[in-house]
Amino acid sequence: MSLQIPDYPFQAYIFDCDGTLVDSMPLHYVAWTESLNQHAAPFVFTEAEFYASAGMKEQDVVKKLNAQHGTNLDPVSVDELKMELFAKHIPQVQPVRPVAEFARSLFGKFPIAVASGSEESTVRGCLTATGLIDLFPVIITPKKVKHGKPAPDMFLLAAEQMGVAPSECLVLEDGQSGIEAAKAAGMQWVFVPPNLR
Repeated sequence: MSLQIPDYPFQAYIFDCDGTLVDSMPLHYVAWTESLNQHAAPFVFTEAEFYASAGMKEQDVVKKLNAQHGTNLDPVSVDELKMELFAKHIPQVQPVRPVAEFARSLFGKFPIAVASGSEESTVRGCLTATGLIDLFPVIITPKKVKHGKPAPDMFLLAAEQMGVAPSECLVLEDGQSGIEAAKAAGMQWVFVPPNLR
């Protein structure tokens, strides 16, 4: 399956990382379930719920799960352990080839950035493992903004750092929260489907 890019003279491109540039989502799910189990979560975080929360800041996912299940898991502790567990899997991460090839084709011709709901160490680790890190001088993660996806903050900051108007940026995303963020930022977007991986 090929990547369908709208026919418009975009001036810059913003890529989500997990599930868009790199095929890391199954490994993230393993780390999530391990962390929640070690925190004695009395519920099952299903794969469907996991994929529905794609792009959200990890601590916000824990808060959402607490609200849903009436639990009181510590978002910081669950997030930190999840990141630690995922870090062990980073060497196994592979690129999403059509998206990675598209990013490589843009390098040196257009400003390109990454805007990800994951922590910066995770994003940089995945991009390094897949040989993509040198393509992206601009990497935006939740700690750099007030609100993560689905708020537009990360995409707007990426556009600002690239020196391009939001309306001239194209976002590539695999998560619903990222698509909502792109819409809120006034940007066009392309959905990266799971069968592209």
